[in-house]
Amino acid sequence: MRTGEIMGMAGSATSTPTTNTTGTVWFVLTAISLCHMINDVMQSMLSAIYPLLQQEFSLSYAQIGIMTFAFQVTASLLQPLIGMATDRHPQPRSLPFGMASTFCGVLLLAFAHQYWLLLAGAMLIGVGSAIFHPESSRVARLASGGKFGTAQSLFQLGGNFGQSLGPLLAAFIVVPLGRPAVALFAIAAAVGVIVLGKVGAWADGRRKASAAAVDTALKLPKGVVLRAIAVLAILVFTKNIYTASMSSYFTFYTIEKFGLSTQGAQIMLFLFLVGMAGGVMLGGIVGDKVGPLKVIWFSILGVLPFTLILPHVGLEMTGVLALVIGLILASAFPAIVVFAQELVPGRTGTIAGLFFGFSFGMGGIAAAALGVLADAQGIERVFLYCSFLPILGVLTIFLPRSRAMMAG
Repeated sequence: MRTGEIMGMAGSATSTPTTNTTGTVWFVLTAISLCHMINDVMQSMLSAIYPLLQQEFSLSYAQIGIMTFAFQVTASLLQPLIGMATDRHPQPRSLPFGMASTFCGVLLLAFAHQYWLLLAGAMLIGVGSAIFHPESSRVARLASGGKFGTAQSLFQLGGNFGQSLGPLLAAFIVVPLGRPAVALFAIAAAVGVIVLGKVGAWADGRRKASAAAVDTALKLPKGVVLRAIAVLAILVFTKNIYTASMSSYFTFYTIEKFGLSTQGAQIMLFLFLVGMAGGVMLGGIVGDKVGPLKVIWFSILGVLPFTLILPHVGLEMTGVLALVIGLILASAFPAIVVFAQELVPGRTGTIAGLFFGFSFGMGGIAAAALGVLADAQGIERVFLYCSFLPILGVLTIFLPRSRAMMAG
């Protein structure tokens, strides 16, 4: 979706209050975070079983990249559209339908016997994410009580924790029991359907009770807002190329470079993902105290020394650096989402859909491209090239100061 469309819509939004004067509703935030964890366990399960799928279906790196592309681009194309539609007509009761799509996708991954069925399963999980993220991000903001960064972080913490659990669950359940064991995780998706039904009912009631006209006037000139959205999109692009390299290929990297077993490689991936889970929580909490802009500066540029070192160290230091890189890199995303939502008031779903969708889409494109590069030049060269990506964090200098936004 073009950034100019956001500006055109911003003047017409008349629902979904941007603040909640009744205080933070922690049980709702916890429930939505739990469901985000379930959603993202399924997503990370896909990448975690890639070595298993590679052996069973004789897949190339390019075919693995296409699977990631199928999942992430499906979500990328749908999320901004769903966010735009639900800003005009919020649909919190749609949340369980997204989890039901994920449920079906997981079953396909467990029992597919052809490559195209694996792609279909990946796409169904992508559809589930596309429905889940924009509306659940709105619910998190509705329940935040004004603590937008903390609410966004708690919401995203569930997702990152789910991503970190996926490789461990794959290593200790799917690898020993075989691919059909993936179907066991459909039970968690069924639980998510039930919980999201309750959350959707609460959000619908709260939205109707507090519905009021919202001031959607831009606080800064339109050109400044457009430039800022473009810079934030580039920062997300940078972050997600690197994240795609880690989530899709770090297991192969450690297997090839250090001779690890599949289980050992998945534990290394777990270190990166658990670092991301910690970073995403700290990013929002710290952002509420010092402002999201400072967090963005620290995260995007602060990770650069560690990414540059990673391709040149041994096994133990690789594990340590994976944890540190995940911690620092992930702290940016809640800050970026909150910063963008403040730039374009009243468009919570659109911004969430745009940035979550952009995140998935760019990650998918990057995964496919990196797979082709790995086939051509080797997996170690991929990590060498990606180590320079955080240099683009210097573009943060073009973002407006938070004080200017508040003054508007």
